[in-house]
Amino acid sequence: MSERPDPARTAVVLGGSHTGMLAASALAGCADRVVVVDRDVLPAGPEPRRGLPQARHAHMLWSGGALAVEELLPGSTAALRDAGARRLPVTTDVVALSAQGWFRRWPESHHVILAGRDLLDATVRARVLADDRIELLPRTEARGLTGTAAAVTGVRVRDSDGTERTLPAGLVVDATGRGSGAARWLARLGLPAPRQREVDSGLAYASRLYLAPPDARDGFPVVNVQPDPREGGPGRAGFLLPVEDGRWIVTLSGTRGGEPSPRNDDFVAFARDRLRHPVIGELLERAEPLSDVCFTRSTANRRTFYERMPAWPENFTVLGDALAAFNPVYGHGLSVAAQCALALRDVTRRHGWGTPGLARRVQRAAARPVAAAWDLAIGQDVFYPGASDSGPTLRDRLVAAYVDRLMLTATGNGRIARRVTDVTSLQRRAETLLTPSMLLAAAVGPLKPRLTSPPLTAEERKAAGLV
Repeated sequence: MSERPDPARTAVVLGGSHTGMLAASALAGCADRVVVVDRDVLPAGPEPRRGLPQARHAHMLWSGGALAVEELLPGSTAALRDAGARRLPVTTDVVALSAQGWFRRWPESHHVILAGRDLLDATVRARVLADDRIELLPRTEARGLTGTAAAVTGVRVRDSDGTERTLPAGLVVDATGRGSGAARWLARLGLPAPRQREVDSGLAYASRLYLAPPDARDGFPVVNVQPDPREGGPGRAGFLLPVEDGRWIVTLSGTRGGEPSPRNDDFVAFARDRLRHPVIGELLERAEPLSDVCFTRSTANRRTFYERMPAWPENFTVLGDALAAFNPVYGHGLSVAAQCALALRDVTRRHGWGTPGLARRVQRAAARPVAAAWDLAIGQDVFYPGASDSGPTLRDRLVAAYVDRLMLTATGNGRIARRVTDVTSLQRRAETLLTPSMLLAAAVGPLKPRLTSPPLTAEERKAAGLV
């Protein structure tokens, strides 16, 4: 690397979390130098970090995201597994109650990666920062963009001692998450306000870490109890995810009027008595709590349609939660971020660094995985009272009706279940669900009768102490 790198060949990535690290890796082969700016000091290992309170809640890397991470960072899946993460087959190791009933555990179609957020971030971060083309600037806060409405030339930052300076760049990537200031920064350059949409189900969620019973610390399935918006009233849900070191991370959620309590003493009772089925509560009665309850209300789906702006400056792009933030109960944020970073790499390689219109092309490419996850998230949330100013659109209602029928079919048809989970995992596009064979299957409905109880095996029940 040159001692005085050309600013035009420098990329500055704002934010050093999951999205930012993957974006830096995506650009390392295109730029001469990549600088990652973060306002915090990032931990050296899988430890909690300031500015990431959501790390205490359940996370998963759906197969679409896991494939993107692996392509950006070859060997990352093996590194995660070596560190203790689980690679879980779907639908084989998922016990899920949907609004239409219990899913059967069909032969797998893909995998998800289950790990604590600290472990996931630390594993990715270590691999990214091992690249000597990537430099980390900790305790440095982004303050705004430099340049004009036509082209961004860099970013203003403030160091920990209060000193402000400019980092010149040939490309600036905003990966600062839900608190992104991109819309304000662009307005200061003279660009119009982008269109935004928010769908807020009012959901609050509470999470707690448990040590599984001794015989259930290896190979136990995911357990998921979903809400049924058609029942009216609040929607309550629960996830039990087996992660590293024989632990379970459990997240309970509820929309307006049905929120879980932040109190430790109320956690198991909510899981047992307030969800549509008590199985998660019954499992927790036999597990050992390892943490206090972590409670969060910041769960609105919020999307900014930067790709639709009539004008877009050169040399600037927005990715991850800064572009679209999703209700975390669906677990799509990490996977969308990875797919956005992969789009950044592929578009930059295809068109060439510094090519006119590159930033707009990247923004439009990043909108594709965002749109897929957005439809999945708001397809349910928009139906809760007060979720949006206008309520569900006609399109929202038509899509929801078809998805409901597909989900019912999936409870008793393995082929349909695999296709549905391929889409919800962001591994296949939604058009997969509109082929003639899918339409016919939806019309026919499930081929097997509904299950009446959770499809845990006798061995799993015994291991968890349920028998």
